Amino acid sequence: MSSYEEPKPSKLQPLHPAQEALLLAEADRNLAALLPPQQESRLNRALDKHGLTRRDFIAWATVMTATLGLPPAFTGRVARAAEAATRLPIIWQELQSCTGNSMALLRTANPGLDNIILEVLSLEYHPALMAAAGDQAKAVLAGSIEKHRGQYIAIFEGSVPVGQRGIFMTSGSKGEPSTDLVRRIARDAKYVLSAGTCAAYGGIPKAGPNPTEAMGIKEFLRDNNIRTPVINLPACPVGATNIVGTILELVLFGRVPQLDAFDRPVWAYGTRIHDKCERRGNFDAGEFVQSWADISSLKKGFCLYKVGCKGPFTYNNCGVVRYNQGTSWPIQAGHGCVGCSEPNFWDTMTPFHQPVAARVFSPPVLSDSTADRVGLWTMGAVAVGIAAHAVGTMVRSALEDRKASKTSPEPKE
Repeated sequence: MSSYEEPKPSKLQPLHPAQEALLLAEADRNLAALLPPQQESRLNRALDKHGLTRRDFIAWATVMTATLGLPPAFTGRVARAAEAATRLPIIWQELQSCTGNSMALLRTANPGLDNIILEVLSLEYHPALMAAAGDQAKAVLAGSIEKHRGQYIAIFEGSVPVGQRGIFMTSGSKGEPSTDLVRRIARDAKYVLSAGTCAAYGGIPKAGPNPTEAMGIKEFLRDNNIRTPVINLPACPVGATNIVGTILELVLFGRVPQLDAFDRPVWAYGTRIHDKCERRGNFDAGEFVQSWADISSLKKGFCLYKVGCKGPFTYNNCGVVRYNQGTSWPIQAGHGCVGCSEPNFWDTMTPFHQPVAARVFSPPVLSDSTADRVGLWTMGAVAVGIAAHAVGTMVRSALEDRKASKTSPEPKE
């Protein structure tokens, strides 16, 4: 197997030396306070199993350090955090979902380091992966909560159906409502991660008319006065890099990372897909795919905005880290972004194959501000702005060509 490689993400703003020193000291204190990584051998065995060397692991730690927006001095600490994370107890609960996040993370023929780290985490409970079922599974869950009370990370996948007191989803022979299950798991967790858009914001189950009264984990816990810190990791599905990176940051610093207005880690969701897209140059040049029958423009890789791409309104790093060990992502494959990492995307971003127009949207659009500056924007103005930008580019190009033809010397006979 060749050495592990992933596309290198652009770094965030560099830290002041004093800030870097403080962060290094904080990470060192937190790592020293942890018990020695008792399962380091498990990680080494997993690396050997997949033909990866210690050098590959350090190369991955270097990439992950840059992904988290940390200075190079943190590379060794990120590697130590990855080894320490392998003994971190995790309880993963499926709710109203398609299980797509679990499948995307765990079912891969040629796993990268992100997937291998997930493979060796101390997954105490996962109803879709464990052999036990029914009351036996409930006993495992109860034992895990009791054993690791206040120390485990709870990862939820799927929305919470609160309609009719949660009876739309029950577990065990006695039919424990999903609402009670979420409260029981989240109340004693150290941190909660919402894996995927359904868990983060309700996702497709919450789309109108929302028959199950689905909602995201953060909203549900707030309504139930449960104050466990929640980190949203939206997308359909969320990439392994964003889950592993968040866990690494929790291990490194022992606190929640900097979040945006929608409780997403800024290092992963701080910039628009539009700003990192490989077709951004085509957008700036006014080169658009006009329709799905526009085969010539599709083959040339022109911008997909006019056939529905929601990249200008969506915050995620999937165009940088990509999927399947950095192989590709939807826009590279020729399909526009559907905005799946934004709240209520199914209602606000559809129809997916038409450009958004004349609708109110919440995150900042067509600016280089970050996702934690939230206001109301009218998408009709945005559509006009994009059209004007494209027209202006084409007019400017035509004038330059005309000027060039006038100033060029006459051909000699």
